Amino acid sequence: MRSTLEGAAASGAAASDGATADATTPDATTTDGTTTDGTTADGTAPAVTDPGAVPTPAADSDSSPAGDATGDSGDSAAPDTAVPPAAAPVGTAAASAAATAAVEQAATSSASASTSRPGKPAASTRASQRKFVGTTRARTHHFPQRARPARAPAPELEGAASAVVWLNRLLPDPTPPALRLNPRFAKHLRSVARADHVSWALMLGVLRAEGHNGAAPAGLAGLRDVAAHMPEAGMQKSSPWAAMFSFSRDTSFADRAVALAHYYRAVGLRALVNGLVAEKARLGEKVLNDPRVSIYAGGRGDIESGRVNVRVLAAIEYLADSFGQVTVSCLISGHRLYARPGVISAHIYGLAADISEVGGTPIFGHQQPGGITERAVRDMLLLPPELMPKQVISLLGLGGPSFPLANHYDHIHIGY
Repeated sequence: MRSTLEGAAASGAAASDGATADATTPDATTTDGTTTDGTTADGTAPAVTDPGAVPTPAADSDSSPAGDATGDSGDSAAPDTAVPPAAAPVGTAAASAAATAAVEQAATSSASASTSRPGKPAASTRASQRKFVGTTRARTHHFPQRARPARAPAPELEGAASAVVWLNRLLPDPTPPALRLNPRFAKHLRSVARADHVSWALMLGVLRAEGHNGAAPAGLAGLRDVAAHMPEAGMQKSSPWAAMFSFSRDTSFADRAVALAHYYRAVGLRALVNGLVAEKARLGEKVLNDPRVSIYAGGRGDIESGRVNVRVLAAIEYLADSFGQVTVSCLISGHRLYARPGVISAHIYGLAADISEVGGTPIFGHQQPGGITERAVRDMLLLPPELMPKQVISLLGLGGPSFPLANHYDHIHIGY
């Protein structure tokens, strides 16, 4: 039964494969008596040369068929022309081994294919990413770099510890139309002051100190009322401050009103109506012809050429009217170019003046508290906002734009 099953399996494998040693080799015998059917002349089977076959153990007594056709019961002799019984199992094992190897190879190929398939999208993704990156880089637009504008020059700061910074720039008219007096009001002011023998500048100072602003701080009736309460003219001329103190009984009010009166008288009523810039030439002539003002030759040339700002001219005339005398030691000519390394001085632009003497008293040696220097600095700090300096430098720091510097021991620097 076993031999029958093995023979059937061998026949089926041979039929399925379609190729055996007998089919591929001719059956004719050679001249030396050897056959080509897969056996040698002595009846032994040759070694298996099929690369797909695997060696099988030698057939034992159990492997021989039980019911042989010749009736032999297992003698060692075998007929010359008969195929040994072990030939069939060997061929069958070889075919089975070949089939097993093919199946394993197919399984291995499918496994490798299945394991390599997930990697393909990753490779494709990487390739697409590289393509995308390349496209992105190719589409990158390179705009020309614009030249950065040069930085503005550093502001002039006279005093490292001070918060006052001076920017050298073109300054507008300090008295724009909104700050100018109405011509009708100016006409009434002058006529009332002349009729009551009082100073029009002091009357206007009183109105501004009381908080009456605008182009017409008072009407005709209001002007007459102020003039009626003003002290007599003799007191106004001898001691304006005492006259204002008797008028209001307030020291701060007296300080403010008197300082404004000196400023208004210094620039003139016409400048308050038309604006300081419009009256710059007339104000420059007034400074040059004022016997209370002493200016060195180079400074006089600066004023004559129109290089000095109208604010500086007003400040000089204001100090002259307040103290009765002022000496200007430096305007533009004679001053160094730089206030500090890399910063051009405000003097060069005509926006500063150095005062070396006030009221006949030199600044040098007179900067003690309560002295002439402190009085001059305080008067500068009482100017109206449109004429307030940006720098008032001496050895004294009294707040606002005033601060001390050691090299200003012999003059007061007034800068705009």
